[in-house]
Amino acid sequence: MATVVKAKDHESADSVIRRFKKKVLENEVLTELKRREYYMKPSVERKERRKELERQRRRQRRG
Repeated sequence: MATVVKAKDHESADSVIRRFKKKVLENEVLTELKRREYYMKPSVERKERRKELERQRRRQRRG
């Protein structure tokens, strides 16, 4: 899915770029790209997911 930002009348290039960057962050395009950069075996994905959940649990216990 492409991220499209059209310039409005009398809008500067800087503000168009700023809106584009904001949309890219909202759509999590870069995080998806990084995730798909390398193939990860399903077993490794599960292991990473468990590790992340454990990290979140530890953070919740602290605060």
